[in-house]
Amino acid sequence: MNLQRPNANEATRTSNRSRDVAPSSGICTRCVDGCKGNCEVFHATYRGRELLYPGPFGTITAGGDKDYPVDYSHLNIHGYALGAKGLPKGVEGNPDTARFPNVNTETEYGWDKKVKMSLPVFTGALGSTEIARRNWEHFAVGTAISGITLVCGENVCGIDPELVRDKNGKVTKSPDMDRRIEAYRRYHGGKGEILIQMNVEDTRLGVAEYIINKHGIETIELKWGQGAKCIGGEIKVGSLERALELQKRGYIVTPDPSDPVNQAAFKDGAIKEFERHSRLGFIEEEEFYKECQRLRKLGFKRITLKTGAYGLRELAMAIKWSSRAKIDLLTIDGAPGGTGMSPWRMMEEWGMPSLYLHAAAYEFAKMLDDRGEKVADMAFAGGFSSEDGIFKALALGAPYTKAICMGRALMIPGMVGKNIATWIEEKSLPRTVSEYGSTPEEIFVCYEEVKDLVGSSEIKNIPLGAVGIYSYCAKLKVGLQQLMAGARCFSLPAMTRKELMSLTEECAKVTGIPYLMDSYREEAMEILMGAKEALVR
Repeated sequence: MNLQRPNANEATRTSNRSRDVAPSSGICTRCVDGCKGNCEVFHATYRGRELLYPGPFGTITAGGDKDYPVDYSHLNIHGYALGAKGLPKGVEGNPDTARFPNVNTETEYGWDKKVKMSLPVFTGALGSTEIARRNWEHFAVGTAISGITLVCGENVCGIDPELVRDKNGKVTKSPDMDRRIEAYRRYHGGKGEILIQMNVEDTRLGVAEYIINKHGIETIELKWGQGAKCIGGEIKVGSLERALELQKRGYIVTPDPSDPVNQAAFKDGAIKEFERHSRLGFIEEEEFYKECQRLRKLGFKRITLKTGAYGLRELAMAIKWSSRAKIDLLTIDGAPGGTGMSPWRMMEEWGMPSLYLHAAAYEFAKMLDDRGEKVADMAFAGGFSSEDGIFKALALGAPYTKAICMGRALMIPGMVGKNIATWIEEKSLPRTVSEYGSTPEEIFVCYEEVKDLVGSSEIKNIPLGAVGIYSYCAKLKVGLQQLMAGARCFSLPAMTRKELMSLTEECAKVTGIPYLMDSYREEAMEILMGAKEALVR
């Protein structure tokens, strides 16, 4: 494992003065009285709880950087010199038909009423964070034109400044939620969907009733946590009035904005922002089934479940209960995770890392399958950003895993595209971008493709962040096609765990994927001994 520095990290904007640190504490081996900083202990001396979070909060994304003993890089993808699985029915594999552009990357999820996507990826929950709010049009339009699902996360209605509630405290108007749904639907082409996530506060607020009655949303997602945390969603607000308003709406707000001491500290300028937290959920089997039944009676066609990096007990609950409740998609999010809205040390040290969790998810799903129980479609999340990670995760969880949930990787292109638009307007393009040109048509390789998709008259309304997401998805698609063709898998259902090999024996022990010196060894021996049937995969 790489050296971890628990007392200094770019995410918290802290650093050690000494080049040597105590491994367990991260404190400099020679701590000098009079040092001017800036380790975490130094900085927390005067900023306290602010150092719990990456910063500046709300304007950056951050992901945990702990180096685990085994991760997805310890798997490699097999390549083959013969065969072609997954070609259309009646098409024989040969050099003319088994070309990588012919690989079908479409996937679908759902118990009965399936949702098709052009690519096996979708966004992590983009909810009440400032990053999501400020960039929403870019994210929504980009995912819509790319034909993938967008998850609108928790607490959107609850923090809406223009929220209107009835006498029972239920939402009757949420312009921000309306804006988010309409932005996606305007360019939705039939693949993917926008689904809304719901936590404890959302349930109390009546979000489910609002989104189905006003917008006819077909899919709602229940949440048990995420890869970056298990303590509920957080945001920060820089206004005392806003903090008091959210507290009156029932949220946990810290430090307590109604406390005169904290109000005085805010007036002095010492407290610069308040944290809004969601409540912890408490799961119980029969209540879970009742909630699913209630949501179906409201009219939802699909119910999905998002669960985090809990241990094996909660993982078993999620898989078993999802099977019994006929959950349409179970997203399993491993550590370290994070878009930057979680406590930093929790992002680093909490929960089961992705590969371990996903390997166990396959094991548990297969146990149910072997007993004749139908397994809910699954999606894996937790640190994915490229086509090789998509391939490995889909193969590791095959045939149960249908898609990969991506957090920061699908946010970054939206933000970059947005910023390129600003730089063009300000005539301040950085050299990394300007070397390709000075106009959107020159800079974005997929600009004309998007223009052809939405029409010449509509392209002016497409934000460049959306073009960025479309371009990134195009890269993922082509890269995935190449890897799949190399493994002779020409559609996603053709992929199996046999397409992977473990680079270490420890990885083989964790995943059940054979060590590379054992993988296909039996077939190799048969060939060496003259058995022709070994050529058949």
